[in-house]
Amino acid sequence: MTGTDRATEAFVAHRNLLFTVAYELLGSAADAEDVLQETWLRWVGVDLDTVQDQRAYLVRIASRQALQRLRTLGRRKESYVGPWLPEPLLTTPDVAEDVELADSVSMAMMLVLETLKPTERAVFVLREVFGLEYDEIAAAIDKKPDAVRQIAHRARSHVAARRPRGVVSADQTRGALEAFQRAVNTGDLQGLVDMLAPDVVFLGDGGGVVQALPRPVVGADKVARLLALAIPRMAEGTLESTQINGQPAMILRFAGEIDTVTVLHVDNNQITGFYAVRNPEKLNNLTDEIPLTR
Repeated sequence: MTGTDRATEAFVAHRNLLFTVAYELLGSAADAEDVLQETWLRWVGVDLDTVQDQRAYLVRIASRQALQRLRTLGRRKESYVGPWLPEPLLTTPDVAEDVELADSVSMAMMLVLETLKPTERAVFVLREVFGLEYDEIAAAIDKKPDAVRQIAHRARSHVAARRPRGVVSADQTRGALEAFQRAVNTGDLQGLVDMLAPDVVFLGDGGGVVQALPRPVVGADKVARLLALAIPRMAEGTLESTQINGQPAMILRFAGEIDTVTVLHVDNNQITGFYAVRNPEKLNNLTDEIPLTR
């Protein structure tokens, strides 16, 4: 087997992991794919005889590339029109079976990760989600292990103060989606409204390309009024239940074209968040199921 063949075999074996790392750092499938390309170009030039742990080495390359891109994306997001949401991923059923992975890529958690500084996000994701040792993370982000420990502690505290109140229950979320579907099918919103948490938040991402909410809508009364306006329009299209970012979600189509992807966050049988992605640029990749992994 040639060196290129060996490099290809190792890269393919860990490709899903590398994509998951890049996506958790960037919140964008398109950018994650670019990171994979950059990782491959660097990996194919490595002398594999000097590599003791191919998985760790590949994760190190991908993390460095993603961190560089994350800093650039942060500057772009400063001029983003309206609320920013992660690019939704159509995930395979086994992603939902890994509760910790599904929680880490959920819309709610990805938004928490957005509040971290780039280096903090990289350290948190690599340590808390993928279980890398401090010295491995240090090599990936060009920091000393002691500094990485301090960053990890700071990031954990930051996330703990902002993360969703509990791991999302797929069954509870599915019940909320069924209430949503009934509201669209029958026009009776009461069952859905009864599930709204007092501090429920509705976020819409149009990216300035299509119409969407210019700012978050907060509170059960306001969100209920918004739903009363939105659901009649939704009834004119078709709703499909699916798995987005490891969670039950809905895709709204008009004439077969995807219009909106809506993910609900449910805690203690109450809907605490609606995440509606309408930006067409973020819906282009909803064609194939993506097998994320840790």
